[in-house]
Amino acid sequence: MDSVARGTLVNLATRLLGVALVLAITAIVARIGTEAQGAFALFTSIEGVLLALFSGFGLALARQVSQHGAWPRALAGAVVLASALLGVLAGLGLLALSIWGPPAYHWLWLLALASPLLLQAPNLQGLWLGAGRMLPMARLALAPPLLALLLVGALALLQRVQLGGVLLAWVLAKLAVGGVLVAWLWRRGRLAAPDLRALRGEAGFVATIGLTNLVALLNYRVGLFVVERQLGLSATGVYSIAVVVAELLWFVSGALTQAAYGRIGRPERGQAAALTVRVMQLGVAALLPAAPLLWLLAWLLVPRLLGPAYTGSLLPLALLLPGVLLFGAAGSLSAFFTNHLGRPQVPGQVAALSLVLNAGLSLLLVPRLGSAGAALAASLAYASSVFVLARRFAQHAGLPLRALWRPGHALRGDLRVVASLASRWGGRR
Repeated sequence: MDSVARGTLVNLATRLLGVALVLAITAIVARIGTEAQGAFALFTSIEGVLLALFSGFGLALARQVSQHGAWPRALAGAVVLASALLGVLAGLGLLALSIWGPPAYHWLWLLALASPLLLQAPNLQGLWLGAGRMLPMARLALAPPLLALLLVGALALLQRVQLGGVLLAWVLAKLAVGGVLVAWLWRRGRLAAPDLRALRGEAGFVATIGLTNLVALLNYRVGLFVVERQLGLSATGVYSIAVVVAELLWFVSGALTQAAYGRIGRPERGQAAALTVRVMQLGVAALLPAAPLLWLLAWLLVPRLLGPAYTGSLLPLALLLPGVLLFGAAGSLSAFFTNHLGRPQVPGQVAALSLVLNAGLSLLLVPRLGSAGAALAASLAYASSVFVLARRFAQHAGLPLRALWRPGHALRGDLRVVASLASRWGGRR
């Protein structure tokens, strides 16, 4: 567990720095106005939908490396080709939506132009995810928001910060990183002629992962779209801040799950199940004190940094946090089904249940409670889905359900390991 804990700290530091960069850009957009923030939130949410839909390629690479320990050059070449072609097709759909869709989606033409390269870096990260190498993944994760922030900073110095300029900087950063990564891998001999036969063999897995992650992302964002349709773009901008802040909790549990992802995929069922439980418990234990602290920091900082208009995000944030905290347990459980059992349809089914609950409750509660209704709907849906997924995991792992939630000696030992590594890192600084 020591190497997993070390990888977790690297991954967590990367995610925290990455989210700090994104929050800096968000703060700049939010100061333009609540409508600009609403448009930015919708833009990045639709980008997330695109990335989720084709995320199965990256996990197919990760699974190949995790289970066989070799660099799949031909499969990686096929992933590059497929990502580019599917990006072109998706770009055509985005372009049509920007022309004929609602005004809130006008800026999607920028995303349409970037789509052939947009998918490359996220999918190719699977090569390092399967090997448990967090540092190369950290560089790939941090490069786009860092470059985007530098470009936005240049606009700020020129006093030319407008929504269009920020979105252009965002897209150019993604294009640059994707293009440079593909060129670097090719020059280093890490890509071979595409093996389309191997990719076809992974087609079922890739499609299932993509649909599962798409449903999962829509589950996170459906309230945002309902708020935009029923309350308008300005209310969407305010509510999006609550969503962004609440999801910061997942950087803790997500960092831990990602660091352990390769080990969870190993073939021994008992060891994989035991590690999954340890990762889940450690993640929830870390989130319990983090949630109230996060709300307190938001109460202190959000109105001062973004403006008094965003004070309205604090009540939805308070309602979101309990569900987000519980949903932090879902990552490791999903990794067990996806990477160990090769059955991503199980978390996909649970995510679909959560999406239906979330959408239905949002449509019912938003007209009555405003954005607080969207937050309450999300929390209830998240809590329900975690309970269902935990039951499915316990059945497959041959464990009683109470074993998932009852802290044991392993949790105390893992907390000591993390604390020791954190203090060691702090001492080095």
